[in-house]
This record gives sequence, C-alpha cells and structure tokens, in this order.
Amino acid sequence: MSLASFQSLDPFAWFLASVAAFCIGLTKAGFGGFGLIAVFLMTLVMPAKESTGAVVPMLIAADLMAIWSYHRHVSWKDFWGLLPATFFGMLSGWLLMSRIPGPAFGHFLGWIILSMMVLVVWQRMDQRILSLIVHHPVLTSISGFLAGITTMVANAGGPAMTFFLMAKKFDKMAFVGTCAWFFFVTNVTKIPLSLSLGLISERSLRINIVLLPAIITGMIVGRLLIRRIPQKPFEVLIVVMATASAIKLIIG
Repeated sequence: MSLASFQSLDPFAWFLASVAAFCIGLTKAGFGGFGLIAVFLMTLVMPAKESTGAVVPMLIAADLMAIWSYHRHVSWKDFWGLLPATFFGMLSGWLLMSRIPGPAFGHFLGWIILSMMVLVVWQRMDQRILSLIVHHPVLTSISGFLAGITTMVANAGGPAMTFFLMAKKFDKMAFVGTCAWFFFVTNVTKIPLSLSLGLISERSLRINIVLLPAIITGMIVGRLLIRRIPQKPFEVLIVVMATASAIKLIIG
C-alpha cells in the first residue's frame, strides 16, 4: 500500500494502525518496548520506509503528553550531554535512508530492530558490561549516536536510550521523564528530515489526527499501570514480540 492510498484503509488496517497508536501511548507512559511493536504494526499497514515518517507526528503528540505528565522527573545533565552525538546519528540515518531502496527497507528495518533487541537482552543478562562502562565518557557518545541513527531510520531509538539510562541506574520516573524530553526534541528534529524524503504528507497527517484518541488512551492506561504493575514481565514479553516482529520483517 502506498502513502497515497493510506487514506483508504480497510477495517483491519485501521485496527492495526489503532493498536500501533495505542502502543505509542503506552511507550511514552513508560513501557518502552511497545514502541518497537508499533513500528512493526505500521509496516503491515503501509510500506516500511513510508511508515517511519508517517509515525513521527503521532510520536510527537505522545511526547507532549509524556512531558506534561513527567516534566518534574528529568536529568538535564544527561539530556544535554546526549544531544550532540544524537544529532550526528540522526543526520547519518537521514543520509542512509535516502540510499536504501524502498523494497529493501523492510529487511533493513528488521535487522535494526533485531540488533536493538540483542542490545537490550545483553544489558539484562550481563550486568558486568554496565559496571565497566557506566563511568566511561564514551558511553554517552555511543548511546546518543545509536539512539539518533535508529530513531531516524526506524523510530527505534528506545533500546539505545534504555541501555544508557539503565547503565546510569535511573529510577523509573527519571527514566520516563528524561526519555520524554529527549524523544520530543529528536522527533521534532525529524520533521524536516522526513519531509525532505517525502515520508510525511497531508494525507498521513489526516490519519494521525484520526488515531490521536488511541494514543491518548494508551497514555492514560500506561500512566495507570506504570506505578502499579512490575515492568519485568512486560519487558520479557516485549522482547519476545519485538524479536518475532524483526524476524518477520527480515524474512518478508
């Protein structure tokens, strides 16, 4: 399905897009793994490359809600420290996207998501890695660059940020608040880059508006759950689902 035909979705495609929007709301409320599920679901609704641009306005709407909810919980020192390498990573991702053919982008996206899942699993299974690099100045640069390039190419910067913030031993609320501001700034920066690649259109913006209630619902549900339900079972489930999604994209 092309971006031009995105406004004529069938009921099942609308369902998938709505679930993706709901997952975006959950992600911005603190359940970060759902972001990769949203990325995958949108590739079922439209071509993989176009989906990365069409999702950006939805991410920004959810970012604004997250900022309003968690604005008191931000590590500004780490936020500002990440930005230089992040912007360099985004520029690299933008240059890369202009050179990847549309038909091959789904496979590329799958490998990006799978690589991010390996990073997440690695950091959970071998805590020695975190203890070795947590105080090393290169951690911020590498994490920022990875977050920048993966958020530009695949809207999948969450695992890189998770790696960085968990290494810094952030508590849950500081984690969510810092991510809210970080991804708001990066997603706004992606707008002109996505426009230059033709990945955002008037039609896709109309669909974003229709999906806004699903984003709000996901954000509300996420806020209710974030303080009440342990995240570990969710994280295991999301790693499994995201890995399966990546494999599906790779094998086509």
